[in-house]
Amino acid sequence: MTTLRLSGNPEADKLLSKDPLALLIGMVLDQQIPLEWAFAGPAELRRRLGRDLDAQEIASMDPEALAAAFSARPALHRYPGSMATRVQELCRMLVDNYSGKADNVWKRAGSGTELLTRVRQLPGFGDQKAKIFVALLGKQLGVRAAGWQEVSTPYGDPETFRSVADITDAASLDRVRAFKQDMKAKAKAAAAAKTPASKKGRPAKKTAAPKAAVKKAGPAQKTASASAGER
Repeated sequence: MTTLRLSGNPEADKLLSKDPLALLIGMVLDQQIPLEWAFAGPAELRRRLGRDLDAQEIASMDPEALAAAFSARPALHRYPGSMATRVQELCRMLVDNYSGKADNVWKRAGSGTELLTRVRQLPGFGDQKAKIFVALLGKQLGVRAAGWQEVSTPYGDPETFRSVADITDAASLDRVRAFKQDMKAKAKAAAAAKTPASKKGRPAKKTAAPKAAVKKAGPAQKTASASAGER
């Protein structure tokens, strides 16, 4: 069995490696928080629930009880309530469409195109995250439906360090982080270059005092103004 190394926590990584549902939940949580925090989340959720992660059970849980498990300190995510809802929606879809088995999402896919479509339909998976997950399955878990690299490009490309699909140790994690920081810097520079020159360095507009306020000035205000002028 391949051992994933995404959370930096051996116990959490072991769960991600053997439990497909934990891996899907980790991918859902991997948004707007450090990836180690996201992928450690499934193991902590299991601890808080007091039992193994089960799509059927999570799907039928009281939403408030699940939200409480996500919100208990330290919270499992920056937005624990919305993520609890999303994870429950994910589990409900697995129950309704995949017999409650997370790995049926990829085991039943006959091609890379079908696999990408299935993953993209899961709650919490947009186009980019779906491609990253297909790349992770292919690169590290041996799930290689025909055409998986093509549909997951550029994340499925070999010898790249673009995403969690390429993280296998601390060194590769650093390289992925460096790549993302470089992309953010380039995006910021491109956005700045598109800003019209007329808007750069433009002084803030002064807000004029409302005329109504001047008209309604009472005797007390006039006296105060006069006093100020005498100083």
